[in-house]
Amino acid sequence: MANLACYEFTNLPIDIIDILENDVKDFNDKTHTSELMDSSVNKDIRNSNNAWIPQSHWIAGWLWYYVQKTNNKNFCYEITDIDGGTLQFTHYREGQYYDWHQDGDIDLLNIPQVEVASGNNIGQEQAIIRGELVRKLSFSLQLSEPDSYRGGELEFLDNCGNPFFAPKQRGTMVVFDSRVRHRVREVKSGLRKSIVGWVVGPRWK
Repeated sequence: MANLACYEFTNLPIDIIDILENDVKDFNDKTHTSELMDSSVNKDIRNSNNAWIPQSHWIAGWLWYYVQKTNNKNFCYEITDIDGGTLQFTHYREGQYYDWHQDGDIDLLNIPQVEVASGNNIGQEQAIIRGELVRKLSFSLQLSEPDSYRGGELEFLDNCGNPFFAPKQRGTMVVFDSRVRHRVREVKSGLRKSIVGWVVGPRWK
């Protein structure tokens, strides 16, 4: 039976993780309050800070390896790329959190604005539908040491509503189905840092 969420204990040497953190530290000063929809902030849902790392950064290729490895082993989805061509470098400080949500599901998708075989341009209509990309997988790389903050757990709900938690070990890569409900619990003290992203692929495949 496939898992809703998978964990890769990368066992990266601490020096490598330090290099990664050093490479992205320039983004520390670029973090801003996370926005959700229509450039508005609803802190009843999410209160965090983030900056965007371009996919051209070397870490994207390393993360993509683990995404593909986990997808081939567990999900077997048809995937194409990282959503938006960017990674999110996220900070959760004391009092910050992200309430229960899903990164992707049917009610978040658009209804195609073309009628198949309407007779206008069948080839174009089919190309539009084939080309629609949706979020299928989400991932999170843990950057902070577990004892450097309290709270801030990445928590999931299974299909029966039972909660389970992602490991907090530094360097852990978590890959999960974007339809799974999850949250980041409120940080009680310290700073939780992670790199997160979303993986897209053709709809219904």
